[in-house]
Amino acid sequence: MNFLIKILYLISRLPLRILYVFSDLMFWLNASFIGYRNKVITENLVKSFPEKSPQEIAEIRTKFYRNFFDYLAETVKSFTMSRTEGRVRMQHINQHHFHDAKAEGKNIILMAGHVFNWEWMNALAKVVPQKHSHPVYRKVNSNFWENEMKKIRNKFGNEAIEAKEVIMRIFRTPNDGDSIFLFVADQTPHVAHVNYGLEFLNQRTPAFIGYDKLATRLDMAVIYCEMKKVKRGYYQINYHRILPDGEKFVENEVVRKFHKHLENTIKKHPDNYLWSHRKWKYQSAIKNFDSEKAYL
Repeated sequence: MNFLIKILYLISRLPLRILYVFSDLMFWLNASFIGYRNKVITENLVKSFPEKSPQEIAEIRTKFYRNFFDYLAETVKSFTMSRTEGRVRMQHINQHHFHDAKAEGKNIILMAGHVFNWEWMNALAKVVPQKHSHPVYRKVNSNFWENEMKKIRNKFGNEAIEAKEVIMRIFRTPNDGDSIFLFVADQTPHVAHVNYGLEFLNQRTPAFIGYDKLATRLDMAVIYCEMKKVKRGYYQINYHRILPDGEKFVENEVVRKFHKHLENTIKKHPDNYLWSHRKWKYQSAIKNFDSEKAYL
């Protein structure tokens, strides 16, 4: 295993333009022979965009594959990417929201979706006034990838937290404006934990609600990360403060508004979303379906 780690880090030190050659090769191999999760991706796209023609769906799918293999190359690069390169390749817009939350004395729940390239958000820890930045991740079965991906997420001063531990950590952390908790919040709950669902991309969608309960109960600031791929290897994150309609958030207001923001982001650039994950596989398990629309 140590040998594999050394190889991985050696490859990571290659310039990104070289790693993109591998990305192009993987794209060709996939198009010619492999067809990675082609059926899942096509089904997700057709159901999410029923108004689009088969030709439009095929075009989005092709562009998705290019972005997906670029994402894999960029993730490998993350192991050795410097702080300076991270700052150059990921532009952070509307950083004033972080200063506002600190002035209000509120910790932040930062919400992102699986929009490329969410793994490059780590450099945010060096550009915000908060002292503590906690990416929240879900444990994977491979100890090798668990350890190596945690190293990526802990770069630049981050302190990654496993999802099962985050609620206790947030409750134990003073709500003083000095901490950020980053959720990639569009993951699919385990079937045993599917209690709430809403309409998202024209489908009944199971959704996590833990972050909603935290924001509501603890009066935390909520910020949405709108990811945009500017060109190959360069991204922008435009931060949007999610505010309550009334004086404070009510139950499920945060989760509805997050999904509305994310839906708008996906519709602008549908090829930049992770269509290969099985987000809608537990639709039938939804116990409480929320038909109320979220307005931004």
